Amino acid sequence: MTASQYLRLPRLIATDLDGTLVRSDGTISDRTRSAVLAAQHAGSVFVMVTARPPRWLHDLSDLVGDHGVAIVANGAILYDVVRRKAIRTRLIDPAVALEVAQAIRAEIPEVEFAIERSDRYGQEPNYVNRWPVPDGALVAAVDVLLSEPAAKLLVRHPNWHSDELLARVVPVVGARVTASHSGGTNLVEISANGVSKAAMLADFAAVQGISAAESIAFGDSLNDLPMLAWAGTSYGVANAHPDVLAVVDKVCPANDEDGVAAVLEELFRS
Repeated sequence: MTASQYLRLPRLIATDLDGTLVRSDGTISDRTRSAVLAAQHAGSVFVMVTARPPRWLHDLSDLVGDHGVAIVANGAILYDVVRRKAIRTRLIDPAVALEVAQAIRAEIPEVEFAIERSDRYGQEPNYVNRWPVPDGALVAAVDVLLSEPAAKLLVRHPNWHSDELLARVVPVVGARVTASHSGGTNLVEISANGVSKAAMLADFAAVQGISAAESIAFGDSLNDLPMLAWAGTSYGVANAHPDVLAVVDKVCPANDEDGVAAVLEELFRS
């Protein structure tokens, strides 16, 4: 690697997982793993920034690097993947969450709710899952689900696309919370006001002594927009939401074509 190449390398690489680093079949290719490890070996800090709950990061512990952490639940939790412990949380106040849930249900009666905490998942009895319900899940009415602070309030509609549901939810919740979606089917994700991938990533970068200008970020959906705006250089995978492709600095190949790996290979080539 030449001196000029070294000087232009990003000091921080932040990437979304599902739809971005992860292929549509739920796997991470050997090519992508090799590209990430090569970037880490070259001295860049790599961090996964995802809507996933903590328990969905445990199989990716080989990618977290020396710092050992990932930003999960759309920025509500800084999570030590190796020790399986939340380091920092920004949770929704129970009273605010219940007020918001009741307002959404009054406007859209057919929605169902679920919650993610740092250590537990919960859902209403009729909530339709797209994944196996984890052991120890709390199945209860929404007032019970929201009796403690939550990292995310999940709002699912039986029919509406996530874009349509988000457009209906945002005017109802106002500035009380942050609402977005990560491309999930018929799903909107609600976090505490001010919580985003970008906010937690900025804090993480500051601890590392790295500025936004020295960082690159990859994403595919609406919940990635604040992170992509924060980074010095933003990349949208070719399969990204149109709103993402409209604002990113660069477009890379789709997740199923290992787009993140393609960029990293180009940046860190010998």
